[in-house]
Amino acid sequence: MANKQNFTPEEWTKVLQSTMLVGIAVSAADPSGLWGALKEAARGSSALIAAKSNAESNELIKAVAADFETPQARSDVQKALKDCFAGAQPTDCVQRSLAHLREVSQILDAKAPADAAAFKTWLRSIGQNVAEAASEGSFLGFGGVRVSDAEKATLADIAEALGATA
Repeated sequence: MANKQNFTPEEWTKVLQSTMLVGIAVSAADPSGLWGALKEAARGSSALIAAKSNAESNELIKAVAADFETPQARSDVQKALKDCFAGAQPTDCVQRSLAHLREVSQILDAKAPADAAAFKTWLRSIGQNVAEAASEGSFLGFGGVRVSDAEKATLADIAEALGATA
């Protein structure tokens, strides 16, 4: 089973970053305002917390969740995200996230082939959870849809970037 030692430091940061990128891509595809953004961010973060205690999580997922508890990993990811999205507009965020997810998919296939499929499925589930966190097009919580067409399209793009079908 793969863990941090299977990757170079740069690759590991990209793997860690991928957990944030799926949520960023979905959120940027159809921004939900302040309250919606907070709900979506919380939903993405809760996936890391749940993965650590989930007996069904593979070792790579658990290693990522555990590493996020370290100040160094959080700092590395924060710097990488800042560099990635410097000067970006929401549509740029989606495209930059997808490009990074394609790269992470290749890294996982090369460095952790036994764990790659489960990790990619987990990333896709994070994206789905983020998409479902806030109703789109609602007013004060009334009306709207759970997952907008833009979010659905982005979820399909994420699946494609990760080498999976939607």
